Amino acid sequence: MTTQHDILCIGSVLWDVIGRSDRSMRVGSDVPGRIVRVPGGVAMNIAMALSRFGLSPSLLTTVGRDAEGDELIAAATVRGIKTQHVYRSDDLPTDSYMAIEGANGLIAAIADAHSLEAAGDKILRPLKDGRLGSDDSPYAGSVALDGNLTTELLRDIARSPLFAQADLRVAPASPGKAERLMPLLTHPRATLYVNLEEAGLLAHCEFDSSTTAATALIEKGAHRVLVTNGGEEASLARAGHIYTKTPPDVLVARVTGAGDTFMAAHIAAELRGADDDAALDQALQAAAHYVSGDTPL
Repeated sequence: MTTQHDILCIGSVLWDVIGRSDRSMRVGSDVPGRIVRVPGGVAMNIAMALSRFGLSPSLLTTVGRDAEGDELIAAATVRGIKTQHVYRSDDLPTDSYMAIEGANGLIAAIADAHSLEAAGDKILRPLKDGRLGSDDSPYAGSVALDGNLTTELLRDIARSPLFAQADLRVAPASPGKAERLMPLLTHPRATLYVNLEEAGLLAHCEFDSSTTAATALIEKGAHRVLVTNGGEEASLARAGHIYTKTPPDVLVARVTGAGDTFMAAHIAAELRGADDDAALDQALQAAAHYVSGDTPL
């Protein structure tokens, strides 16, 4: 397997255990459905989507030296994802995520990403020791960074010379972790991918549209942001410019991983030379195909 890659994906790589039903659900619901176990985690989801779009991603993460970890590495390899820089821990188990989805969306989820948090900056060693970069010669390519890293590590990344030349693409793992991204909000090379709720948490304000949310984050010093709002309009903003588009109307078959697909599609479009308007359109089209079930896992 070649060691060349197009983008680094830094963050959570784990097993997703997802229960899905075509019925609407509430707390206490007990309904028929399907349960699947698939490779997941924000960094892995983005990497898999990037691979589907024809790019060659490489992972920086931690995976246990257990059976689950070996299976994850094999699953990544067969999908064309590079794993030679993954930190394999002898002491930490492979992380996992469990979610319940109904026809009315995500009902509940639990993310067990304790090993990633415990590994800390060990996952970044290839950026320091010369394999991918160093303080004197920092990595200058694209990086997809997810909010499952600890607040302390994200703060270190925001001010680290190791990322001073990187094209940073940043996403929270969930609304509950959105505020971890505050140190990166004003990073001069960062593009933030957030939904409406996450934008509100970062801005300490409630928004009724992606346009107002994106504009507010730029006013707070963000370099560039993309704000999604489910099936409603999505907006891309940078200083002096804003683009807003409405995604295609589709029947929702799944939601877990949709934001990661949107982000990956947008990155892939830009790496191929698409402008702001075209890249946003391609990302919305890809996310719509994903939530409708037309895109394979």
